[in-house]
Amino acid sequence: TTNMYIIATISLNQCNFGLLSVLKEICQAKGNRDYYFEYTECDSTGSRWRVAIPNKEGSCTGLPDPVSGTECTFSCAAGEFLEMSSQQCTQCAAGTYSLGSGIRFDEWDDIPAGFTSLATYMDSGPGGDEALSCNNSTWVPQGNYLESNRDECTVSLIYAVHLKKQGSVSFEYQYVDNNVFFEFFIQNDQCQEMDTSDQKWIKLTSNGEWGTHTVNLKSGTNILYWRTTGILLGSKIVKPVLLKNIQIEGVAYTSECFPCKPGTFSKKPGSSSCDICPRNTHSGKGASSCTPCNEENEYSSEGSAECKEKTFCTEKDYFQIHTPCDSDGKTQIMYRWIEPKICMENVTGAVTLPPSGEKKPCPPCNPGFYNNDTATCSPCPPDTYSDGTKACQECPAGTEPALGYEYKWWNVLPANMKTSCFNVGNSKCDGMNGWEVAGDHIRSGAGGSDNDYLILNLHVPGFKLPTSVTGTTGSEFGRITFVFETICSADCELYFMMDVNRKSTNVVESWEGTKEKQSYTHIMTKNASVSYTWAFQRTNQAQDTRKFVNDIVKIYSITVTNAQDGVASSCHACALMSQQSGSSCIPCPAGHYIDKDTNQCKECPPGTYLSMHQIYGKEACIPCGPGSKSNKDHTVCFSDCTFTHTVENQTLTYDFSQLSPVGSIMNGPSFTSKGTKYYHFFNISLCGYEGKKVAVCTDNVTDLSSKDLQNESVDFVNFVETFICQSTIIPSDGRGFRTALSSQSISLADTFLGATIETTLNGVSIKTDLFPEPPKKIPDVNFFYRSPQATSSCEKGRNGIISLRCNPKKSGRGELSVPSKCPAGTCDGCTFNFLWESAEACPMCTEMDYHEIEGACKGGVQDTEYVWNEPKLCTKGVSLPGTKTSPCEAIDFWLKVGAGIGAFTAVLLISLTCYFWKKNKKLEYKYSRLVMTANKECELPAADSCAIMEGEDNEEEVVYSNKPSLLGKLKSIATKGNGDNCESVQLKSSKNERWVWG
Repeated sequence: TTNMYIIATISLNQCNFGLLSVLKEICQAKGNRDYYFEYTECDSTGSRWRVAIPNKEGSCTGLPDPVSGTECTFSCAAGEFLEMSSQQCTQCAAGTYSLGSGIRFDEWDDIPAGFTSLATYMDSGPGGDEALSCNNSTWVPQGNYLESNRDECTVSLIYAVHLKKQGSVSFEYQYVDNNVFFEFFIQNDQCQEMDTSDQKWIKLTSNGEWGTHTVNLKSGTNILYWRTTGILLGSKIVKPVLLKNIQIEGVAYTSECFPCKPGTFSKKPGSSSCDICPRNTHSGKGASSCTPCNEENEYSSEGSAECKEKTFCTEKDYFQIHTPCDSDGKTQIMYRWIEPKICMENVTGAVTLPPSGEKKPCPPCNPGFYNNDTATCSPCPPDTYSDGTKACQECPAGTEPALGYEYKWWNVLPANMKTSCFNVGNSKCDGMNGWEVAGDHIRSGAGGSDNDYLILNLHVPGFKLPTSVTGTTGSEFGRITFVFETICSADCELYFMMDVNRKSTNVVESWEGTKEKQSYTHIMTKNASVSYTWAFQRTNQAQDTRKFVNDIVKIYSITVTNAQDGVASSCHACALMSQQSGSSCIPCPAGHYIDKDTNQCKECPPGTYLSMHQIYGKEACIPCGPGSKSNKDHTVCFSDCTFTHTVENQTLTYDFSQLSPVGSIMNGPSFTSKGTKYYHFFNISLCGYEGKKVAVCTDNVTDLSSKDLQNESVDFVNFVETFICQSTIIPSDGRGFRTALSSQSISLADTFLGATIETTLNGVSIKTDLFPEPPKKIPDVNFFYRSPQATSSCEKGRNGIISLRCNPKKSGRGELSVPSKCPAGTCDGCTFNFLWESAEACPMCTEMDYHEIEGACKGGVQDTEYVWNEPKLCTKGVSLPGTKTSPCEAIDFWLKVGAGIGAFTAVLLISLTCYFWKKNKKLEYKYSRLVMTANKECELPAADSCAIMEGEDNEEEVVYSNKPSLLGKLKSIATKGNGDNCESVQLKSSKNERWVWG
């Protein structure tokens, strides 16, 4: 009956995969007898009974009677266990340990009993059968830690524990890849999730570092879930989550002590933990001491369970170093065995250590340092400078030192740099130098194994702007530039990481495989204490060998500008309070440059912005791009949401103010190789706000795990604030998440280049075939942006282009779209293209955009209507005039005027015709008379005739004495030709003397 009661009290439902651990705890207290003791469940008064349970089923005779047990909340101290026979706490023996009221899991040769690894795939995507590929996905034990799966499957590590009192769970983890979602949550025995949402999502850790996560537990059944979900958006394999040292506090008691795992020992009774065996020793499970190895032919690293045989030495067992400068200024190359030395050089086939090289002159000091006839280089005093080869000199009047670091000679490691070696699985490379100086470069060291992280760290306490730019509102406080190359035969990777204000180390950029010699620059937009870290790993596959020791990375130079405690290699001009010699420098007001002639501050011209990197000379004022203007402080160029363009003698004026609020577009869905559904989400800030970047993309997984998110501005990882940004969205129904997840937020546009109708600006071009052709009458207005931050795939940074297209059918803010050929918004990963169609992208209306239509004249009234030209390709601007009404007549006034003028002209022509006809008839009559009266005998003498016609006083008048009749005319015609007849004509003269012809 008692056995049935105990089994009934721990009966499990379907969701409690890990409650088998409770059975494990019950069965741990078996002794050499035929029975063992266990407690019943606590009743309502907090009491319980100790009962005896037979080891073999059916053996129910001779068992001790039940006795009253300890209190339900009773527990032993660390290093003790509850001896059930006497119900007293007893110290653990040597070689074992106990947490008292807790349990620890630190041995991962296999998945311990009570843990369950369950693979699920909530969304099979378009393939339908992809869930079958997750059957082999599981958490993999790696000895000292557990490793999550490397594919896209969702795998949960589950453990159930029953607590008699409130407790906690803590674990160490390494989580470096944001392509993996790592969550930890707790359910009760009813499959209801506990209220630990603020601690559900785990923070990222830097490469090679372990983080610790602790969550409080309530009494009763707690089902613990460690769940990872990989999202493969490319060919890059995700880096797994590592988990170790799980410790649970709050269990009522432990009835026996745990033996120390191999490689550890506890030499004293009552231990709460086990110590690690030192190097060249080993131990088995439950050891109270470590056994030394035979150091002649055996070796072992720290925490080893056995000794390994040494092999003969090869070239991979030693490395070269450059010695520091001696008193004579000489250095030489020397060779040393990699420690710990795990090879033998006095056997056949082994190589010996090469002899040291000849002594050579030391390289010069780095800029900003000087050599005062000693073996070391010292920094120049304040307000002085040196190129590293000469003594330090004071800066001339009107100048100030250009503070910073410039490391290009590597004889010794600079004082503000340190190097180390770290391995996630063991500590065999602890104490080694991860990097070694090599004259003109610094290179990665040998390490203990190929998957070690070789760490190089540079600490900058803060940044100090030059005096002349102090107080300006620029966004650049300093920049770091380094030149490097990698030479690899395996899957090596170099990480460049940054830790701001000692919060958390985040990966800025990484490079895989062999990379040619190149330069990388990162700009600091925040004045803070920062640590820059370079981490090099030859391979991420867990292995305890050194096959790729010749895979190296070299850094040739590291330069940091405006470093707070930096030294100066040169001096730059600064503004003077006066032109007197020795005057101190003063800060220039915002937007002012230093005039070369007077060393005085002068304001930049309108439409230019001041380069924060160099403000000496008018050329420091950089012109803004087309369609942009500078703000009051001349720190940035921006668009005020207006644009003007002249085409075919017509000026098009645009007003994009309605499009200034942040626009969003989420394309897709897209699917990974295993069918995981995801979206690309873009936020776009087009114009306005005087250059302020208002588009924000958030990593909500990181936000949920950041307790101090509201107390301090979070940068680089939690969100990005820019003109155009992109996030990857995993929908809530895609992988069983309760809410949609937003991650991998990146900036696509930090700088506004300009707005133009051209397709190319500052080297950024639009492919004309990405979108349909725009209307010929109204061209697209293209907004160009750039993000100068270089990446491994985009050496010149990323570019963003937003094409605004007039589309009257898209009312309001219209519609954003990406190219159909490139659904991710980009075809090459570096230039992102967007099309924004809206009626608000049309030019403002003018009088040329409408025409009038006159109506018919009705009742003496005529209406004139005004209508827009179709299609209407304008917005706002002038309004359409109203209907105009005017009086009208039956016959138009001008028609009457025309008819009158025509009639008058006709009458005039007829009158002139009659007049000239009548005059012509008179002349004809006169001529006829002269002809009829003339004959041969009647001709005047020539002289007399001429005399009559000459002179002014000889004016004469012809007078017809008789008017001839019609009958006379006929008679003269009939007698014409008879020389006998002649009609006399009287010539009337003004003179007294007259001639009469007969």
